[in-house]
Amino acid sequence: MIAKINNFEIDLSKPIDISIPLTNTDENPIAWYIEKPVIEPVVFGEWIGKVSEGKSSTNFNNIFFNPHGHGTHTECLGHITNDFYSINESLKQFFFSAKLITIAPEKIGDDFVITREQISTSLNATKNSASLNGKTEALIIRTLPNQKEKKSRKYSNTNPPYLSEEAAIFIRENGIQHLLIDLPSVDKEHDEGKLLAHKAFWNVKDTLHLNSDARLNATITEMIYVPDETQDGDYILNLQIASFENDASPSKPILYSVVFF
Repeated sequence: MIAKINNFEIDLSKPIDISIPLTNTDENPIAWYIEKPVIEPVVFGEWIGKVSEGKSSTNFNNIFFNPHGHGTHTECLGHITNDFYSINESLKQFFFSAKLITIAPEKIGDDFVITREQISTSLNATKNSASLNGKTEALIIRTLPNQKEKKSRKYSNTNPPYLSEEAAIFIRENGIQHLLIDLPSVDKEHDEGKLLAHKAFWNVKDTLHLNSDARLNATITEMIYVPDETQDGDYILNLQIASFENDASPSKPILYSVVFF
């Protein structure tokens, strides 16, 4: 199915899924010092909610997981605030103009950091004479090296790359509402709770008393995976979440290639 919008079209029959599926195997990625997800049938005495066990007509599983540590997830500023804010209330639109860029984080001291200059350079390199109404609502960052092991990596205590505070400010000041990245966090793993990139992107100045200009409808999506064959440039993003009243939800971001005419 082809959808034509203004000066471009997208083929809805060719989605590019950049989410990582959640499994109960050792192939599931893990961050933040937790164990792998648990997916198992409900048990009531001798009754087991699994068809192959011969005691149930349906498969009836419980699932225990953590959205932040077990795979692709989308979070709102409620992730860092004293007061409760829900991703289900923050994200009310689901299609966005998006741009994909690829960056090799820069080594600074013992860390690998995505800098403001790298993002600015990459955005300029992907500018198109045609445009999606002249604005980018979502930014997708793919980091190098882009091994498939990202889909099953165990991130705890590995000091993964992260976004500098200046880079997060630059993204915010460019009007980008939705940030997607293939890392477990936009911030450094051990940062003494500073969360500089989270705060800068959401414009949160005080987590105990939220400022009036904080970005309540902006989201961060972490632990995505963008295949190598997906080229940098313009896309339409469909950002799907489960309807959890929680600061974060497992999510399924889908990209659609854009053809200008």
